[in-house]
Amino acid sequence: MSTSPIAAQARPPGPSVGSPPTVLWKSYLVFLGPMILSNILQAISGTVNNIYLGQMLGVSAMAAVSAFFPVLFFLIAFMIGLGSGAAVLIGQAWGARELGRVKAIAGTTLTVGLCAGLAVALFGGTFTEAMLRGLGTPADILPGATAYARIMLFAAPGVFLFLLSTSMLRGVGDTRTPLLTLLLSTAVGLLVTPSLIRGWGGLPQMGVASGAYAAVASYLIALGWLAWYLRRKQHPLAPDAAFIRHLRIDPALLAKVLRIGLPTALSMITVSIAEIAVLFLVNRFGSQATAAYGAVNQIVSYVQFPAISIAITASILGAHAIGAGRPHTLGAIARTGLMMNVVLTGSLVLLGYLFSRHIVGLFITDPAVVEMAQTLLHIMLWSSVIMGMSMVLSGLMRASGVVLVPTVLSMLAIAGIEIPVAWVLSGIYGLNGIWAAYPVAFICMLAMQTAYYRLVWRKRPIRRL
Repeated sequence: MSTSPIAAQARPPGPSVGSPPTVLWKSYLVFLGPMILSNILQAISGTVNNIYLGQMLGVSAMAAVSAFFPVLFFLIAFMIGLGSGAAVLIGQAWGARELGRVKAIAGTTLTVGLCAGLAVALFGGTFTEAMLRGLGTPADILPGATAYARIMLFAAPGVFLFLLSTSMLRGVGDTRTPLLTLLLSTAVGLLVTPSLIRGWGGLPQMGVASGAYAAVASYLIALGWLAWYLRRKQHPLAPDAAFIRHLRIDPALLAKVLRIGLPTALSMITVSIAEIAVLFLVNRFGSQATAAYGAVNQIVSYVQFPAISIAITASILGAHAIGAGRPHTLGAIARTGLMMNVVLTGSLVLLGYLFSRHIVGLFITDPAVVEMAQTLLHIMLWSSVIMGMSMVLSGLMRASGVVLVPTVLSMLAIAGIEIPVAWVLSGIYGLNGIWAAYPVAFICMLAMQTAYYRLVWRKRPIRRL
């Protein structure tokens, strides 16, 4: 996209999505390339930290970080939902060429995100150890997990602003700037983590907390660079005087953002609660099982990146089409997203099965834990394709403002199917039974989303929010 506001307003609103399938594939790929790379880079910082911790400090360090992952996911779930709601509204306003409304939505969203981040830093940072004890974190990894978690919680304001900024940039069709920002963030993490573990350059040796300090440094440096870059390029969302005037909470806009974002956040919170429940079940099998859980989560997250990116792209393209008055193209957007998910996510799933042992070995050196993690990966990895297809349908429906029912269906699949199935099967098949619950839940989710999409949503009139 053009980086000049004048050129941006003159540009035709959104990609040409109303036409032949080849044009739609091209539109998807224009968004997907930078977005998939961005998602991968966003995780690489945490992944590299885990590799450093696992290889340099041992399995207990890896387990300590893994013990905090569901808690962090729970705390940022609201931001993910808020960013999703803002991106849909920004996408529709961008499609209609309303730049002032784009800035107003972004200003309201960032202000709310900053306030929420300060609250998390204050209360979460104060009660870190109590939270981890409540999760049943094994005693041998509790001190390390507490040190890591407290730093990440205190850094919540910066993390939240980072997540919201990249989400809203995608709402205006800009996937290149988030990619550049994440390249910088990843580079900082790659340098700082081993430096703090080994004490290079006179730095103190921070142990398990090294990964958290590196993550905080990478987010803050990347945020500073992003602000400078957007101003230099005269980006429509640059933090200049015109944008700063919008850094306040507009109740009417916030209500619309929350109408879309809150159900999405509740869905994410349901997922995080499910992960916390799964972690509680996993922790009963000891710290080796906790480490295997962390390694599997890291690998699965990479396999799922194309699915997540395709769903976000479907939502953005759908919002642009609605804002530009082309709702008749939404069916073609959905079909293309589903096909791309099968091809891209399916390819990564195949690679994951072929090289599972080598990939797990990047995170864990203990042969027994490697074997355990590989078995768990084989049980559930294929279901990532099923999950991705469900996400494409719900993402497209979200673009039109229809969020509540798709969210309820997702929550039902996770809370009403996955957790009970995991609990029952863990008593029968042990640790393997916990992972078998994922495919069961994803299949049910896709069936329910497809039924609602075909029987209800497609027959509704599509209106701009």
